[in-house]
Amino acid sequence: MNILGINAYHGDASAAVVVDGELVAAAEEERFTRVKHDTAFPLQAVAYCLETANLRLSDVNHIALSRDPWAMLAGRIAFAVGTRAGRRMAPERASNIGSLLRAKRTVAEGLNVPQSDLKAKVHFVGHHRAHLASTFFVSPFERAAVLSIDGFGDMVSSMWGVGEGGRLNVMGQIGFPHSLGIYYTAITQYLGFPKYGDEYKVMGLASYGEPEYLEEMRKVVHVKGLTYKLALNYFRHHRDGTSMTWAGGSPELGPLWGPGLVSHLGPARADGSEPLEDRHRNIASSLQRRLEEVELTMLRELHARTGLDDLCLAGGVALNCVANGKIFEETPFKRLYVQPAAHDGGTSLGAAFFVHNQMLDGKRSYVMDNAYLGPEFSPSACRQALENGGVKHRQPSIPELIDKTAEALAAGKIVGWFQGRMELGPRALGNRSILADPRRTDMQEILNARIKHREPFRPFAPSILEEATGDYFDQSHPSPFMTLTYRVRPEKLDEIPAPTHVDGTGRLQTVRRDQNERYYDLIKAFQARTRVPVLLNTSFNENEPICCTPEEAVETFRRTKMDVLVLGDFYVEKDGAAPLPT
Repeated sequence: MNILGINAYHGDASAAVVVDGELVAAAEEERFTRVKHDTAFPLQAVAYCLETANLRLSDVNHIALSRDPWAMLAGRIAFAVGTRAGRRMAPERASNIGSLLRAKRTVAEGLNVPQSDLKAKVHFVGHHRAHLASTFFVSPFERAAVLSIDGFGDMVSSMWGVGEGGRLNVMGQIGFPHSLGIYYTAITQYLGFPKYGDEYKVMGLASYGEPEYLEEMRKVVHVKGLTYKLALNYFRHHRDGTSMTWAGGSPELGPLWGPGLVSHLGPARADGSEPLEDRHRNIASSLQRRLEEVELTMLRELHARTGLDDLCLAGGVALNCVANGKIFEETPFKRLYVQPAAHDGGTSLGAAFFVHNQMLDGKRSYVMDNAYLGPEFSPSACRQALENGGVKHRQPSIPELIDKTAEALAAGKIVGWFQGRMELGPRALGNRSILADPRRTDMQEILNARIKHREPFRPFAPSILEEATGDYFDQSHPSPFMTLTYRVRPEKLDEIPAPTHVDGTGRLQTVRRDQNERYYDLIKAFQARTRVPVLLNTSFNENEPICCTPEEAVETFRRTKMDVLVLGDFYVEKDGAAPLPT
Protein backbone atom coordinates (compact mmCIF):
# COMPACT_ATOMS: atom_id res chain seq x y z
CA MET A 1 0.00 0.00 0.00
CA ASN A 2 1.50 3.31 -1.15
CA ILE A 3 0.38 6.50 0.57
CA LEU A 4 1.48 9.99 -0.42
CA GLY A 5 1.14 12.55 2.37
CA ILE A 6 1.01 16.26 1.51
CA ASN A 7 1.00 19.51 3.46
CA ALA A 8 0.09 22.23 0.96
CA TYR A 9 -1.04 25.85 0.91
CA HIS A 10 0.09 26.26 4.51
CA GLY A 11 3.37 27.03 6.22
CA ASP A 12 6.23 24.58 5.65
CA ALA A 13 4.73 22.71 2.68
CA SER A 14 6.03 19.16 2.56
CA ALA A 15 5.54 15.65 1.26
CA ALA A 16 6.07 12.13 2.57
CA VAL A 17 5.68 8.62 1.19
CA VAL A 18 4.64 5.66 3.35
CA VAL A 19 4.99 2.22 1.74
CA ASP A 20 3.40 -0.71 3.57
CA GLY A 21 3.60 1.19 6.84
CA GLU A 22 7.24 2.32 6.44
CA LEU A 23 8.22 5.96 6.02
CA VAL A 24 10.50 5.84 2.99
CA ALA A 25 11.05 9.55 2.29
CA ALA A 26 9.97 12.96 3.54
CA ALA A 27 11.08 16.51 2.81
CA GLU A 28 9.95 20.12 2.96
CA GLU A 29 9.50 22.10 -0.24
CA GLU A 30 11.73 24.93 0.99
CA ARG A 31 14.81 22.74 0.61
CA PHE A 32 14.21 22.54 -3.14
CA THR A 33 12.82 26.02 -3.87
CA ARG A 34 15.21 27.77 -1.41
CA VAL A 35 12.25 29.80 -0.11
CA LYS A 36 11.97 29.70 3.69
CA HIS A 37 8.78 28.02 4.99
CA ASP A 38 7.47 27.79 1.41
CA THR A 39 3.68 27.58 1.20
CA ALA A 40 3.46 26.39 -2.40
CA PHE A 41 2.12 23.03 -3.47
CA PRO A 42 5.15 20.79 -2.75
CA LEU A 43 5.67 19.40 -6.24
CA GLN A 44 9.45 19.06 -5.93
CA ALA A 45 9.14 17.33 -2.56
CA VAL A 46 6.51 14.98 -4.01
CA ALA A 47 8.73 14.17 -6.98
CA TYR A 48 11.68 13.47 -4.70
CA CYS A 49 9.64 11.19 -2.41
CA LEU A 50 8.22 9.18 -5.29
CA GLU A 51 11.63 8.79 -6.91
CA THR A 52 13.20 7.63 -3.65
CA ALA A 53 10.40 5.10 -3.14
CA ASN A 54 10.81 3.95 -6.77
CA LEU A 55 7.18 4.77 -7.44
CA ARG A 56 5.31 6.41 -10.25
CA LEU A 57 2.40 8.65 -9.40
CA SER A 58 0.09 5.99 -10.84
CA ASP A 59 1.42 3.57 -8.19
CA VAL A 60 0.04 5.72 -5.36
CA ASN A 61 -3.06 4.18 -3.77
CA HIS A 62 -3.97 7.01 -1.41
CA ILE A 63 -3.22 10.73 -1.16
CA ALA A 64 -3.52 12.15 2.36
CA LEU A 65 -3.75 15.92 2.80
CA SER A 66 -3.17 17.37 6.26
CA ARG A 67 -6.13 19.72 6.10
CA ASP A 68 -9.87 19.10 6.23
CA PRO A 69 -11.96 21.74 4.46
CA TRP A 70 -15.10 20.44 6.16
CA ALA A 71 -13.77 20.39 9.73
CA MET A 72 -15.35 22.89 12.14
CA LEU A 73 -17.63 23.90 9.27
CA ALA A 74 -20.28 25.56 11.45
CA GLY A 75 -17.61 27.62 13.18
CA ARG A 76 -16.05 28.61 9.86
CA ILE A 77 -19.40 29.76 8.48
CA ALA A 78 -20.27 31.67 11.65
CA PHE A 79 -16.92 33.47 11.56
CA ALA A 80 -17.21 34.17 7.83
CA VAL A 81 -20.66 35.73 7.97
CA GLY A 82 -20.80 37.00 11.54
CA THR A 83 -17.62 39.05 11.86
CA ARG A 84 -15.99 41.85 9.92
CA ALA A 85 -12.76 39.91 9.81
CA GLY A 86 -14.49 36.79 8.54
CA ARG A 87 -16.23 38.66 5.74
CA ARG A 88 -12.99 40.35 4.68
CA MET A 89 -11.02 37.11 4.72
CA ALA A 90 -13.71 34.89 3.19
CA PRO A 91 -12.52 35.15 -0.46
CA GLU A 92 -8.94 34.30 0.51
CA ARG A 93 -10.05 31.35 2.65
CA ALA A 94 -12.39 30.10 -0.07
CA SER A 95 -9.56 30.24 -2.60
CA ASN A 96 -7.32 28.28 -0.24
CA ILE A 97 -9.95 25.57 0.25
CA GLY A 98 -10.57 25.43 -3.48
CA SER A 99 -6.88 24.82 -4.05
CA LEU A 100 -6.95 21.94 -1.57
CA LEU A 101 -9.92 20.37 -3.29
CA ARG A 102 -8.01 20.48 -6.59
CA ALA A 103 -4.91 18.85 -5.11
CA LYS A 104 -5.22 15.62 -7.08
CA ARG A 105 -5.36 17.52 -10.35
CA THR A 106 -2.52 19.81 -9.25
CA VAL A 107 -0.12 16.96 -8.52
CA ALA A 108 -0.98 15.18 -11.77
CA GLU A 109 -0.49 18.30 -13.87
CA GLY A 110 2.64 19.30 -11.97
CA LEU A 111 4.28 15.93 -12.60
CA ASN A 112 3.00 15.72 -16.20
CA VAL A 113 0.90 12.65 -15.54
CA PRO A 114 -2.54 12.20 -17.17
CA GLN A 115 -5.22 12.49 -14.53
CA SER A 116 -6.69 9.25 -15.82
CA ASP A 117 -3.51 7.47 -14.63
CA LEU A 118 -3.92 8.74 -11.08
CA LYS A 119 -6.31 6.34 -9.37
CA ALA A 120 -5.44 7.30 -5.81
CA LYS A 121 -8.20 8.04 -3.35
CA VAL A 122 -7.89 11.46 -1.70
CA HIS A 123 -8.32 11.84 2.06
CA PHE A 124 -8.58 15.10 4.00
CA VAL A 125 -7.13 14.65 7.48
CA GLY A 126 -7.80 17.30 10.12
CA HIS A 127 -4.72 19.41 10.84
CA HIS A 128 -4.31 18.41 14.49
CA ARG A 129 -5.19 14.78 13.88
CA ALA A 130 -2.33 14.83 11.39
CA HIS A 131 -0.09 16.36 14.07
CA LEU A 132 -1.04 13.69 16.61
CA ALA A 133 -0.59 10.91 14.05
CA SER A 134 2.82 12.34 13.08
CA THR A 135 4.15 11.72 16.57
CA PHE A 136 2.29 8.72 18.02
CA PHE A 137 2.20 6.38 15.03
CA VAL A 138 5.98 6.69 14.53
CA SER A 139 6.84 6.60 18.24
CA PRO A 140 8.19 3.56 20.12
CA PHE A 141 5.14 3.55 22.41
CA GLU A 142 2.28 1.08 22.22
CA ARG A 143 0.11 3.35 24.34
CA ALA A 144 0.70 7.04 25.13
CA ALA A 145 -0.92 10.34 25.98
CA VAL A 146 -0.85 12.69 22.99
CA LEU A 147 -1.00 16.47 22.79
CA SER A 148 -0.76 18.89 19.88
CA ILE A 149 -0.41 22.67 20.31
CA ASP A 150 0.19 25.29 17.63
CA GLY A 151 -1.34 28.42 16.12
CA PHE A 152 -4.38 27.29 14.16
CA GLY A 153 -5.17 24.54 11.71
CA ASP A 154 -8.75 23.88 10.61
CA MET A 155 -9.91 26.37 13.29
CA VAL A 156 -8.33 24.28 16.08
CA SER A 157 -5.27 25.24 18.15
CA SER A 158 -4.87 22.25 20.48
CA MET A 159 -5.97 18.63 20.61
CA TRP A 160 -5.29 15.83 23.07
CA GLY A 161 -6.13 12.23 23.74
CA VAL A 162 -4.67 8.74 23.86
CA GLY A 163 -2.89 6.74 21.20
CA GLU A 164 -3.20 2.99 21.50
CA GLY A 165 -1.92 0.52 18.94
CA GLY A 166 -3.16 1.74 15.59
CA ARG A 167 -5.78 4.14 16.94
CA LEU A 168 -5.94 7.73 18.09
CA ASN A 169 -8.73 8.49 20.53
CA VAL A 170 -9.30 12.24 20.73
CA MET A 171 -10.47 13.40 24.16
CA GLY A 172 -10.72 17.13 23.60
CA GLN A 173 -9.65 20.20 21.69
CA ILE A 174 -9.47 23.99 21.84
CA GLY A 175 -10.78 26.00 18.92
CA PHE A 176 -10.75 29.50 17.50
CA PRO A 177 -10.09 32.17 18.74
CA HIS A 178 -8.00 30.79 21.65
CA SER A 179 -4.49 29.65 20.80
CA LEU A 180 -1.26 29.26 22.72
CA GLY A 181 0.64 29.51 19.43
CA ILE A 182 -1.09 32.82 18.61
CA TYR A 183 -0.18 34.08 22.08
CA TYR A 184 3.51 33.38 21.49
CA THR A 185 3.53 34.65 17.90
CA ALA A 186 1.66 37.86 18.74
CA ILE A 187 4.13 38.86 21.44
CA THR A 188 7.03 37.79 19.21
CA GLN A 189 5.72 40.35 16.70
CA TYR A 190 5.23 42.94 19.44
CA LEU A 191 8.90 42.49 20.38
CA GLY A 192 9.96 43.42 16.83
CA PHE A 193 10.36 39.97 15.25
CA PRO A 194 7.69 39.93 12.52
CA LYS A 195 8.82 37.09 10.26
CA TYR A 196 7.11 33.74 10.14
CA GLY A 197 9.07 31.37 12.36
CA ASP A 198 10.74 34.06 14.51
CA GLU A 199 9.40 32.50 17.71
CA TYR A 200 12.57 30.46 18.16
CA LYS A 201 14.54 33.71 18.30
CA VAL A 202 12.45 34.96 21.21
CA MET A 203 12.87 31.60 22.96
CA GLY A 204 16.61 32.27 22.91
CA LEU A 205 16.20 35.91 23.93
CA ALA A 206 14.09 34.90 26.94
CA SER A 207 17.13 33.54 28.77
CA TYR A 208 18.66 37.02 28.85
CA GLY A 209 15.79 38.50 30.85
CA GLU A 210 13.87 38.08 34.06
CA PRO A 211 10.13 37.25 34.25
CA GLU A 212 9.30 40.74 35.49
CA TYR A 213 6.03 40.77 33.53
CA LEU A 214 4.82 37.31 34.49
CA GLU A 215 1.73 38.58 36.32
CA GLU A 216 0.82 40.62 33.25
CA MET A 217 1.22 37.51 31.08
CA ARG A 218 -1.05 35.56 33.40
CA LYS A 219 -3.74 38.10 32.56
CA VAL A 220 -3.13 37.58 28.84
CA VAL A 221 -3.60 33.80 28.85
CA HIS A 222 -5.56 31.85 31.46
CA VAL A 223 -5.34 28.11 32.07
CA LYS A 224 -7.47 25.62 33.98
CA GLY A 225 -6.57 21.98 33.63
CA LEU A 226 -6.47 21.14 29.91
CA THR A 227 -8.24 24.33 28.85
CA TYR A 228 -6.71 27.73 28.23
CA LYS A 229 -8.22 30.98 27.05
CA LEU A 230 -6.78 34.21 25.71
CA ALA A 231 -7.86 37.57 27.06
CA LEU A 232 -9.00 38.66 23.62
CA ASN A 233 -8.74 42.39 24.27
CA TYR A 234 -4.98 42.02 23.77
CA PHE A 235 -5.34 40.50 20.28
CA ARG A 236 -6.93 41.32 16.96
CA HIS A 237 -7.11 38.04 15.00
CA HIS A 238 -10.67 37.33 16.21
CA ARG A 239 -11.94 40.84 15.49
CA ASP A 240 -9.99 42.26 12.56
CA GLY A 241 -8.52 39.06 11.22
CA THR A 242 -4.98 39.03 9.94
CA SER A 243 -3.53 39.05 6.47
CA MET A 244 -2.00 35.71 5.51
CA THR A 245 -0.06 34.52 2.49
CA TRP A 246 -0.51 30.78 1.92
CA ALA A 247 -0.52 30.48 -1.87
CA GLY A 248 3.19 30.13 -2.52
CA GLY A 249 6.39 31.76 -1.33
CA SER A 250 7.28 32.60 2.26
CA PRO A 251 4.24 32.93 4.50
CA GLU A 252 3.49 36.37 5.83
CA LEU A 253 1.31 37.14 8.81
CA GLY A 254 -0.11 40.53 9.64
CA PRO A 255 -0.04 41.82 13.23
CA LEU A 256 -1.83 39.57 15.71
CA TRP A 257 -1.51 41.80 18.78
CA GLY A 258 -3.93 44.61 19.47
CA PRO A 259 -3.69 48.06 21.09
CA GLY A 260 -4.65 46.54 24.43
CA LEU A 261 -1.24 44.91 24.62
CA VAL A 262 0.45 48.31 24.42
CA SER A 263 -1.67 49.56 27.31
CA HIS A 264 -0.75 46.41 29.22
CA LEU A 265 2.98 46.14 28.47
CA GLY A 266 4.03 49.51 27.08
CA PRO A 267 5.16 50.57 23.59
CA ALA A 268 5.96 47.84 21.09
CA ARG A 269 9.41 47.48 19.57
CA ALA A 270 8.63 48.57 16.04
CA ASP A 271 11.19 46.47 14.20
CA GLY A 272 14.55 44.79 14.44
CA SER A 273 16.43 48.07 13.96
CA GLU A 274 15.46 49.33 17.40
CA PRO A 275 17.88 48.41 20.18
CA LEU A 276 16.86 45.60 22.48
CA GLU A 277 16.32 46.91 26.01
CA ASP A 278 16.03 45.12 29.33
CA ARG A 279 12.27 45.61 29.11
CA HIS A 280 12.13 43.62 25.88
CA ARG A 281 14.29 40.86 27.32
CA ASN A 282 12.10 40.70 30.42
CA ILE A 283 8.92 40.53 28.34
CA ALA A 284 10.44 37.67 26.36
CA SER A 285 11.35 35.89 29.60
CA SER A 286 7.83 36.38 30.95
CA LEU A 287 6.30 35.20 27.67
CA GLN A 288 8.34 32.00 27.78
CA ARG A 289 7.67 31.38 31.46
CA ARG A 290 3.90 31.73 30.98
CA LEU A 291 3.97 29.37 27.99
CA GLU A 292 5.71 26.83 30.21
CA GLU A 293 3.19 27.31 33.04
CA VAL A 294 0.23 26.76 30.71
CA GLU A 295 1.69 23.78 28.87
CA LEU A 296 2.94 22.05 32.01
CA THR A 297 -0.44 22.58 33.69
CA MET A 298 -2.10 20.94 30.71
CA LEU A 299 0.33 18.04 30.81
CA ARG A 300 -0.19 17.39 34.52
CA GLU A 301 -3.93 17.25 33.88
CA LEU A 302 -3.46 15.02 30.84
CA HIS A 303 -1.41 12.60 32.93
CA ALA A 304 -4.08 12.61 35.64
CA ARG A 305 -6.82 11.82 33.12
CA THR A 306 -4.94 9.12 31.22
CA GLY A 307 -2.72 7.59 33.89
CA LEU A 308 -0.06 7.05 31.23
CA ASP A 309 3.65 7.69 31.70
CA ASP A 310 4.49 7.94 27.98
CA LEU A 311 3.86 11.21 26.16
CA CYS A 312 3.90 12.22 22.48
CA LEU A 313 3.94 15.92 21.57
CA ALA A 314 3.37 17.66 18.24
CA GLY A 315 2.55 21.08 16.80
CA GLY A 316 4.77 24.11 16.50
CA VAL A 317 4.84 24.62 20.27
CA ALA A 318 6.36 21.14 20.60
CA LEU A 319 9.55 22.60 19.10
CA ASN A 320 9.91 24.84 22.16
CA CYS A 321 12.74 22.75 23.56
CA VAL A 322 13.03 24.87 26.73
CA ALA A 323 9.50 23.95 27.75
CA ASN A 324 10.06 20.33 26.70
CA GLY A 325 13.13 20.09 28.87
CA LYS A 326 11.06 20.79 31.98
CA ILE A 327 8.53 18.01 31.41
CA PHE A 328 10.47 15.38 33.35
CA GLU A 329 11.02 17.70 36.33
CA GLU A 330 7.56 19.24 36.54
CA THR A 331 5.13 16.54 35.36
CA PRO A 332 4.75 12.82 36.16
CA PHE A 333 5.55 11.75 32.59
CA LYS A 334 8.58 9.46 32.41
CA ARG A 335 9.16 9.13 28.67
CA LEU A 336 8.71 11.66 25.86
CA TYR A 337 8.66 11.43 22.07
CA VAL A 338 8.77 14.46 19.76
CA GLN A 339 9.55 13.73 16.13
CA PRO A 340 11.96 16.12 14.35
CA ALA A 341 9.31 17.81 12.20
CA ALA A 342 6.80 18.51 14.96
CA HIS A 343 5.80 21.73 13.18
CA ASP A 344 3.47 21.88 10.17
CA GLY A 345 6.16 20.37 7.95
CA GLY A 346 5.54 17.05 9.71
CA THR A 347 1.81 16.92 9.03
CA SER A 348 2.40 15.35 5.62
CA LEU A 349 3.81 12.22 7.25
CA GLY A 350 1.13 12.46 9.94
CA ALA A 351 -1.66 12.51 7.36
CA ALA A 352 -0.14 9.51 5.60
CA PHE A 353 0.12 7.49 8.82
CA PHE A 354 -3.38 8.53 9.88
CA VAL A 355 -4.70 6.99 6.68
CA HIS A 356 -2.52 3.89 7.04
CA ASN A 357 -3.29 3.20 10.70
CA GLN A 358 -6.57 4.88 11.59
CA MET A 359 -8.48 4.59 8.32
CA LEU A 360 -7.06 1.45 6.73
CA ASP A 361 -6.30 -0.46 9.95
CA GLY A 362 -2.70 -0.96 8.93
CA LYS A 363 -0.33 -2.43 11.47
CA ARG A 364 2.35 -0.35 13.14
CA SER A 365 5.81 -1.53 12.18
CA TYR A 366 7.88 1.65 11.85
CA VAL A 367 9.63 3.70 14.54
CA MET A 368 11.15 7.01 13.52
CA ASP A 369 14.44 7.00 15.41
CA ASN A 370 16.38 9.14 12.95
CA ALA A 371 15.55 12.14 10.79
CA TYR A 372 17.53 11.20 7.68
CA LEU A 373 14.71 11.02 5.14
CA GLY A 374 15.76 13.59 2.55
CA PRO A 375 17.90 13.46 -0.60
CA GLU A 376 21.38 11.95 -0.65
CA PHE A 377 24.01 12.28 -3.33
CA SER A 378 26.56 9.90 -4.80
CA PRO A 379 30.34 10.36 -4.53
CA SER A 380 30.40 11.25 -8.24
CA ALA A 381 27.80 14.00 -7.67
CA CYS A 382 29.86 15.40 -4.80
CA ARG A 383 33.04 15.29 -6.87
CA GLN A 384 31.29 17.04 -9.78
CA ALA A 385 30.06 19.82 -7.50
CA LEU A 386 33.59 20.40 -6.22
CA GLU A 387 35.07 20.41 -9.70
CA ASN A 388 32.38 22.76 -11.02
CA GLY A 389 33.10 25.07 -8.09
CA GLY A 390 36.80 25.09 -8.79
CA VAL A 391 37.54 23.58 -5.40
CA LYS A 392 40.65 21.46 -4.91
CA HIS A 393 39.86 18.33 -2.95
CA ARG A 394 41.16 14.97 -1.89
CA GLN A 395 39.50 11.65 -1.10
CA PRO A 396 41.20 9.99 1.86
CA SER A 397 40.12 6.72 3.41
CA ILE A 398 37.12 7.06 5.72
CA PRO A 399 39.19 6.56 8.92
CA GLU A 400 41.63 9.21 7.71
CA LEU A 401 38.75 11.52 6.75
CA ILE A 402 37.27 11.30 10.23
CA ASP A 403 40.64 11.67 11.95
CA LYS A 404 41.64 14.68 9.84
CA THR A 405 38.27 16.37 10.47
CA ALA A 406 38.57 15.77 14.22
CA GLU A 407 42.06 17.23 14.11
CA ALA A 408 40.80 20.35 12.32
CA LEU A 409 37.98 20.79 14.85
CA ALA A 410 40.34 20.39 17.78
CA ALA A 411 42.55 23.07 16.22
CA GLY A 412 39.64 25.53 16.24
CA LYS A 413 38.69 25.29 12.56
CA ILE A 414 35.09 25.61 11.38
CA VAL A 415 33.91 22.60 9.38
CA GLY A 416 31.06 22.26 6.92
CA TRP A 417 29.86 18.66 7.27
CA PHE A 418 27.69 17.35 4.40
CA GLN A 419 26.84 13.64 4.59
CA GLY A 420 24.22 11.10 3.56
CA ARG A 421 20.51 11.87 3.51
CA MET A 422 19.29 15.33 4.45
CA GLU A 423 17.47 15.73 7.74
CA LEU A 424 13.71 16.29 7.96
CA GLY A 425 12.69 19.21 10.14
CA PRO A 426 14.12 22.62 11.01
CA ARG A 427 17.27 21.42 12.81
CA ALA A 428 20.51 20.09 11.39
CA LEU A 429 21.35 16.76 13.01
CA GLY A 430 24.78 15.89 11.71
CA ASN A 431 24.22 15.46 7.97
CA ARG A 432 23.86 19.11 6.91
CA SER A 433 25.78 20.75 9.76
CA ILE A 434 28.45 23.33 10.46
CA LEU A 435 30.65 22.03 13.27
CA ALA A 436 33.10 23.65 15.66
CA ASP A 437 35.05 23.16 18.89
CA PRO A 438 32.69 23.51 21.90
CA ARG A 439 35.58 24.30 24.27
CA ARG A 440 36.28 27.77 22.88
CA THR A 441 34.58 30.62 24.72
CA ASP A 442 34.79 32.81 21.60
CA MET A 443 33.42 30.28 19.11
CA GLN A 444 29.84 31.62 19.10
CA GLU A 445 31.13 35.09 18.26
CA ILE A 446 33.46 33.68 15.59
CA LEU A 447 30.68 31.70 13.92
CA ASN A 448 28.36 34.69 13.85
CA ALA A 449 31.04 37.01 12.48
CA ARG A 450 32.34 34.63 9.84
CA ILE A 451 29.32 32.60 8.70
CA LYS A 452 25.94 32.80 10.41
CA HIS A 453 25.50 36.59 10.80
CA ARG A 454 22.64 36.20 13.23
CA GLU A 455 21.57 37.75 16.52
CA PRO A 456 24.10 37.14 19.31
CA PHE A 457 21.40 35.98 21.76
CA ARG A 458 20.62 32.88 19.68
CA PRO A 459 22.53 29.86 21.00
CA PHE A 460 24.21 27.08 19.08
CA ALA A 461 23.63 23.44 19.94
CA PRO A 462 25.78 20.68 21.45
CA SER A 463 25.84 17.26 19.79
CA ILE A 464 26.89 14.67 22.36
CA LEU A 465 27.46 10.93 22.39
CA GLU A 466 24.28 9.52 23.88
CA GLU A 467 26.11 7.47 26.50
CA ALA A 468 27.80 10.63 27.83
CA THR A 469 24.61 12.68 28.22
CA GLY A 470 24.24 12.21 31.96
CA ASP A 471 27.88 13.13 32.50
CA TYR A 472 27.39 16.59 30.99
CA PHE A 473 23.71 17.38 31.60
CA ASP A 474 21.34 17.15 34.55
CA GLN A 475 19.17 14.61 32.69
CA SER A 476 19.98 11.65 30.49
CA HIS A 477 16.77 11.00 28.53
CA PRO A 478 17.86 10.85 24.84
CA SER A 479 17.23 13.86 22.61
CA PRO A 480 18.16 12.67 19.09
CA PHE A 481 16.14 15.40 17.36
CA MET A 482 17.35 18.42 19.36
CA THR A 483 13.92 18.94 20.93
CA LEU A 484 14.98 19.11 24.59
CA THR A 485 16.97 21.64 26.57
CA TYR A 486 18.82 20.45 29.69
CA ARG A 487 20.96 22.22 32.23
CA VAL A 488 24.70 21.69 31.84
CA ARG A 489 26.29 20.22 34.97
CA PRO A 490 28.18 22.95 36.85
CA GLU A 491 31.46 21.07 36.70
CA LYS A 492 31.18 20.83 32.90
CA LEU A 493 30.41 24.48 32.12
CA ASP A 494 34.04 25.32 31.50
CA GLU A 495 34.47 22.35 29.16
CA ILE A 496 31.71 23.26 26.67
CA PRO A 497 31.15 27.04 26.91
CA ALA A 498 30.48 27.60 23.18
CA PRO A 499 27.15 25.72 22.89
CA THR A 500 26.06 26.53 26.47
CA HIS A 501 23.40 29.24 26.61
CA VAL A 502 23.64 32.24 28.92
CA ASP A 503 21.37 30.49 31.45
CA GLY A 504 23.64 27.42 31.65
CA THR A 505 21.54 25.18 29.41
CA GLY A 506 22.08 23.40 26.11
CA ARG A 507 19.60 22.44 23.37
CA LEU A 508 21.28 19.12 22.87
CA GLN A 509 21.31 16.41 20.23
CA THR A 510 22.21 12.96 21.49
CA VAL A 511 23.96 10.72 18.95
CA ARG A 512 23.99 6.93 18.76
CA ARG A 513 26.18 5.03 16.34
CA ASP A 514 23.26 3.05 14.89
CA GLN A 515 21.49 6.34 14.11
CA ASN A 516 24.38 8.12 12.39
CA GLU A 517 27.57 6.07 12.22
CA ARG A 518 29.88 8.60 10.62
CA TYR A 519 28.80 11.51 12.81
CA TYR A 520 29.13 9.36 15.93
CA ASP A 521 32.62 8.28 14.88
CA LEU A 522 33.61 11.91 14.31
CA ILE A 523 32.49 12.94 17.81
CA LYS A 524 34.27 9.89 19.19
CA ALA A 525 37.46 10.88 17.34
CA PHE A 526 37.16 14.42 18.71
CA GLN A 527 36.75 12.96 22.20
CA ALA A 528 39.91 10.88 21.72
CA ARG A 529 41.85 14.08 21.02
CA THR A 530 40.22 16.36 23.60
CA ARG A 531 38.46 14.11 26.15
CA VAL A 532 35.24 16.01 25.31
CA PRO A 533 32.46 13.91 23.65
CA VAL A 534 30.69 17.01 22.32
CA LEU A 535 30.73 19.11 19.15
CA LEU A 536 29.11 22.47 18.53
CA ASN A 537 26.52 21.93 15.80
CA THR A 538 24.60 24.48 13.77
CA SER A 539 22.79 24.24 10.46
CA PHE A 540 24.67 24.30 7.15
CA ASN A 541 23.28 27.57 5.80
CA GLU A 542 23.60 31.32 5.93
CA ASN A 543 20.18 32.91 6.49
CA GLU A 544 18.52 30.57 3.99
CA PRO A 545 17.04 27.08 4.09
CA ILE A 546 19.51 24.38 5.12
CA CYS A 547 21.66 23.14 2.22
CA CYS A 548 20.16 20.26 0.29
CA THR A 549 22.56 19.64 -2.60
CA PRO A 550 26.36 19.40 -2.89
CA GLU A 551 26.32 22.49 -5.11
CA GLU A 552 24.65 24.53 -2.36
CA ALA A 553 27.17 23.28 0.20
CA VAL A 554 30.11 24.18 -2.06
CA GLU A 555 28.69 27.63 -2.78
CA THR A 556 28.14 28.30 0.95
CA PHE A 557 31.67 27.11 1.70
CA ARG A 558 33.14 29.42 -0.93
CA ARG A 559 31.25 32.57 0.02
CA THR A 560 31.73 32.29 3.79
CA LYS A 561 34.81 32.12 5.98
CA MET A 562 34.46 28.41 6.63
CA ASP A 563 37.82 26.63 7.02
CA VAL A 564 37.06 23.06 5.98
CA LEU A 565 34.42 21.32 3.89
CA VAL A 566 33.79 17.59 4.23
CA LEU A 567 31.50 16.78 1.31
CA GLY A 568 30.65 13.10 1.52
CA ASP A 569 33.99 11.29 1.18
CA PHE A 570 35.90 14.40 0.08
CA TYR A 571 38.01 16.71 2.23
CA VAL A 572 38.65 20.36 1.34
CA GLU A 573 40.79 23.01 3.04
CA LYS A 574 39.93 26.66 2.47
CA ASP A 575 43.15 27.45 0.65
CA GLY A 576 42.09 24.90 -1.94
CA ALA A 577 38.94 26.81 -2.86
CA ALA A 578 38.77 29.33 -5.66
CA PRO A 579 37.20 32.61 -4.48
CA LEU A 580 33.72 33.49 -5.67
CA PRO A 581 33.66 36.12 -8.44
CA THR A 582 32.85 39.63 -7.27
